[in-house]
Amino acid sequence: MNEPQREHFLGLLLNWKSELMQEVDRTVMHMKDEAANFPDPADRATQEEEFSLELRTRDRERKLIKKIDATMELIDQDDYGYCEACGVEIGIQRLEARPTATQCIDCKTLAEIKEKQELG
Repeated sequence: MNEPQREHFLGLLLNWKSELMQEVDRTVMHMKDEAANFPDPADRATQEEEFSLELRTRDRERKLIKKIDATMELIDQDDYGYCEACGVEIGIQRLEARPTATQCIDCKTLAEIKEKQELG
């Protein structure tokens, strides 16, 4: 992978991370602003469920931010774009679709088949 391509993917990852961090800030502000002690138990339950869903989503995004950070580290080490399983180049199209991909399409497909067989 050449330098302009690395810079392109680094830019994609930085923008993606920035958007996720903005969502985190919005969630915190929303939860502070919307937190109310409703007298009706059904209203309280609805609000708690809404907050629970938001927190689950943010937890998934937190894990994604960690993957983005790990991917940016791979770019810095000049190891980005190579399959961690077999070592071949992942391919620009796959990286465009999933910039945090760590496996080529063949290895990922094989891993998913094995996982499906193990889980039944």
